[in-house]
Amino acid sequence: MFDNQRYLTRGISTTIPPPLQVLIWNLIDLLPPDRDYLQIFDLAPFGGMQQIIHRSEQPEYKKIFLFPSDNPISAKVYVIDDDTHSTMLLAEEY
Repeated sequence: MFDNQRYLTRGISTTIPPPLQVLIWNLIDLLPPDRDYLQIFDLAPFGGMQQIIHRSEQPEYKKIFLFPSDNPISAKVYVIDDDTHSTMLLAEEY
């Protein structure tokens, strides 16, 4: 899962900076093979840093990351794998 063509929606391209997009893909790549087809990333400013809460339902997973950032953003990002491609999209684009 998540080993196929990867796509971004227009919302991701215009809202999420490229380094953060790459980081999200890398966090997915670090998960064990039994990962859920839906990965959820909650992005929020946290004391001048970028907070990322990465979670999934099956198997249940939750991890919080903090990174230095000059411009932290708030967004909810979904990454969905359908066996033929993986798509990163904003929650409101779902």
